[in-house]
Amino acid sequence: MPPFNNGSNSVAPLDEFVLEGFAGSLGTQALLFAVFLALYVVTVLGNLTMILVITLDARLHSPMYFFLKNLSFLDLCYSSVIAPNALANFFSSSRAITFAGCVTQLFFFSLLVTTEGFLLGVMAYDRFMAICSPLQYPVTMCPASCTRLVLGTYCGGCLNSIVQTSLTFQLPFCSSHRIDHFFCDVPPLLRLACADTALNELVMFGLCGLIIVGVTLVVLVSYGYITVTILRMHSATGRHKVFSTCGSHMTAVTLFVGTVFVMYAQPGAVESLEQGKVVSVFYTLVIPMLNPFIYSLRNKDVKTALKRLGQKYPAT
Repeated sequence: MPPFNNGSNSVAPLDEFVLEGFAGSLGTQALLFAVFLALYVVTVLGNLTMILVITLDARLHSPMYFFLKNLSFLDLCYSSVIAPNALANFFSSSRAITFAGCVTQLFFFSLLVTTEGFLLGVMAYDRFMAICSPLQYPVTMCPASCTRLVLGTYCGGCLNSIVQTSLTFQLPFCSSHRIDHFFCDVPPLLRLACADTALNELVMFGLCGLIIVGVTLVVLVSYGYITVTILRMHSATGRHKVFSTCGSHMTAVTLFVGTVFVMYAQPGAVESLEQGKVVSVFYTLVIPMLNPFIYSLRNKDVKTALKRLGQKYPAT
């Protein structure tokens, strides 16, 4: 690979970065390790449970649960892109990550997080069709259509990831190789560049803002129609069931969109890295951990399926 050039001096490409993570004494590092480990273990167990329950219970083989299973898969994957390496670095003396490893981590993290955002919009559309157009729902949301919608979310995530990753790593990193974060992300990497990053920041804010606004509009319009339809229902039981299902989804959307907006889609996101670390913990570990509980604890079908599987496969 030829050396980077910033116009005035030649800069050799870096072989590795150092992830500084969180500052603190050995005791602080041990406490953070325990917190990260607990969050990650619960995330893995919760999302694997959701995937297994939906896969094994034939009564949950519907579009809504197909999308929910994919959401659990995304939560499991993108937390796994970050957490194992972060856990290893808490007691590592070097905390080094190779240049290729950093590129790979950023690419897959960006792909999976963006895909999750699009999937949350698709799930709102699915609820809109199920509640507002129940007669057309079996045709509109047939298995082939659901598969195409999920593939579309991955294509959108991949496109955003390619743009963000390629623009970030074409920059010359000459000021330092120490990333003030616990994983490779765009904002802390831009701070290391010794070139003008205005275009990178504009693209990051623009694309993330566009995705957030687009997903939010789909959710708000869908739930606007859903609310009107619910209010016309005569059955109190039916209204309660619909509100419970939709409330879970709205909670997940609000948590996800809110934290992503704070991190990527507002001016100053690149500068406020200390705040960014805390926000990053929330959406890389806390939200993936909470989603299975948000959808299972408020969902009678999932709780019933868990009981059936518990009776079918009793613990020995």
